Amino acid sequence: MKSNQTENNLPEPTKAELEILQVLWEFGPSTVRFVNDKLNEQREVNYTSTLKQMQILAEKGILKRDESQMKHIYIPVEAEEKTKVQLLDRFVNTLYKGSASQLMMQLLGNEKTSKQEIEEIKRLLDSME
Repeated sequence: MKSNQTENNLPEPTKAELEILQVLWEFGPSTVRFVNDKLNEQREVNYTSTLKQMQILAEKGILKRDESQMKHIYIPVEAEEKTKVQLLDRFVNTLYKGSASQLMMQLLGNEKTSKQEIEEIKRLLDSME
């Protein structure tokens, strides 16, 4: 049975774990309290739930914990861009059989893509030629 692991052998984070990682990537190394406060700006999250998830992330090797101070500081092991690239590759390989063009056609075919976004994509494609 396949496990949900990225190419560097770190486990793939869950949706809730990704929310925590987003806070840490945006604000840098932080305490559980800080992360929990930021998560609560979006939706109600119990402190103990955030603490447990961050402990699990540390056990999985996705976060490291600096215990040199009274308040433990959590730090992401991988950079945001590297994690996103690995997750996107897995997503494209799983749902689109590795075809980036099929993914783009799906994205551009939905009604959420604005004219401005389409223009930005055109400029990007033009610059790639």
